[in-house]
Amino acid sequence: MMDLQTLVLNADYRPLSYNPLSLWSWKDAFTALFLDRVTLVASYDVEARSPSRSLKVPSVVALKNYVTLARSPAFTRYNIYLRDTFSCQYCGLRLPSGGLTFDHVVPRSRGGLSSWENVVAACSPCNLRKANRTPAEADMPLLNEPHRPTRYELHRRQPEFDHREYHHTWLDYLYWDSELES
Repeated sequence: MMDLQTLVLNADYRPLSYNPLSLWSWKDAFTALFLDRVTLVASYDVEARSPSRSLKVPSVVALKNYVTLARSPAFTRYNIYLRDTFSCQYCGLRLPSGGLTFDHVVPRSRGGLSSWENVVAACSPCNLRKANRTPAEADMPLLNEPHRPTRYELHRRQPEFDHREYHHTWLDYLYWDSELES
């Protein structure tokens, strides 16, 4: 029971975030329930006990107050890899996140910024080969130009790269896994 997590939905019953998925520990979910900040949507078949009570552990909760989401996704290593489909943008090799680095197209030492438009996923050999040069100087053209992705673009790519097992009570809220009614 110690590793059970609770899916957190916004007040409109959509996940607060897909990248990463909005999860709380079951203890934090209990606290939010008792403080009346969330609504219980679904529970695990596991109970947490105190000396005087026994309650099912929440698997899905929804916030009572709507949280406005940022228009653009967070600039994170994972989101860069997701945007670039976990592929080196120089050679096209597809790797798990642990096998990738990120590369500044215009090196930082030459004024390049750490931004969506200047950072790409790269395998270590290509990153080392490119070194402190631009892609043109290294004769290593980019397969795709770096850009600021939309939340929708990352959400659309997420299922292909997410191999976690989800609890059945979450599936109706994670649209890529839910069965559509006919």
